[in-house]
Amino acid sequence: MNFRFVHNNFNVTDLDKSLAFYQEALGLVEVKRKVAEDGSFILVFLGDGESKHQLELTWLRNWEKGTYNLGDNEFHLAFQTDDLEAAREKHREMGCICYENKKMGIYFISDPDGYWLEIVPVRK
Repeated sequence: MNFRFVHNNFNVTDLDKSLAFYQEALGLVEVKRKVAEDGSFILVFLGDGESKHQLELTWLRNWEKGTYNLGDNEFHLAFQTDDLEAAREKHREMGCICYENKKMGIYFISDPDGYWLEIVPVRK
């Protein structure tokens, strides 16, 4: 029996804002979408065009709590880049860097709902 990563899910409060962020910040594009017949939810799967792993964004129509409880933000997704300095400059301009660890050579950005995304360089 084998298992493979397929996707991770983040629930979002503003789907359009999240889609724009993930496109601009990480170059992710919509791969597929599912809209509930009654309009109660929308699932959008994003891909990077290289790996099979996808990020599923879930929007719930009747979410009344405002933001999502992300706890201590100890969970995150990591993205690898072939140009860390150019990526960091882009993310600085976007104002989305929330933590940098220069000693480790990594940093984190935060999406519109507060989810952390780790940016790591290609290691040789």
